[in-house]
Amino acid sequence: MTVPRPEADAVDRRSLHERIAADLRDEITGGDLAPGASLPSTVHLKERFGASNATVQKALQLLKEEQLVIGRAGAAVTVREHRQRTVRPASYMAPAGSGEPYRWLTEAARTGSRAHSTLLEVAECEPPADVAEALRLPNRGTALLRRQLLLVDDEPVELVASYYPLEIVAGTAMTGRRKIPGGTPTLLAELGYPPRLGVDRVSARVPTQEQYQALRLPGGLPVLRTLRVVYGEAERPIEATVMVKASHLYELQYEFTAE
Repeated sequence: MTVPRPEADAVDRRSLHERIAADLRDEITGGDLAPGASLPSTVHLKERFGASNATVQKALQLLKEEQLVIGRAGAAVTVREHRQRTVRPASYMAPAGSGEPYRWLTEAARTGSRAHSTLLEVAECEPPADVAEALRLPNRGTALLRRQLLLVDDEPVELVASYYPLEIVAGTAMTGRRKIPGGTPTLLAELGYPPRLGVDRVSARVPTQEQYQALRLPGGLPVLRTLRVVYGEAERPIEATVMVKASHLYELQYEFTAE
């Protein structure tokens, strides 16, 4: 029996300028083209990819729109200094100390960035099916939603929708349309539900219309969607959060201990 070669049916149906941008994007995010480095010349890229000048320029324009490179008239196209942000999810789960800002803000400050959040919505609602399952809600059960837009250096970077069981947060400051000092982990701990375990499920998805507009996404790149479930004592789910980031601007870093 002849085993078919995988490449026999693998046809890249993207336009040439999208394929050129994809290869250069991989070199940028992987570090082969370091921050501040100049991209290969147009002549070199034309030869490398067998492309016309116009096609190469269209590829470079995609990377400019994605904020991965900077191009100025009469100068080489260079890689931006902050091409990707590394997020360590484990650093955000613990409650902030008394009087301290939410940990997401302090983590951003460590990289020299200015971060803030805009509270978009606080309401009781029926959550998405995967969130309802994670919170162990009964059929058509409701939860409290707190939805935010996170910004770094005044650019939108993440949509965050956090859901909470009503029996935990009803009648608390969580239901008010205002920010929680120290963040919701701090308030949950004060209410007697300190976070003990966080579980992330990360997937790449095509952005919805809302996500595309709110995050000002360029082109047709996917987003990173993280469903984080936080458990308290006795493995009781106390929070489920859906976080959506632009995939080309972020990477997630997890640490593991070998046992």
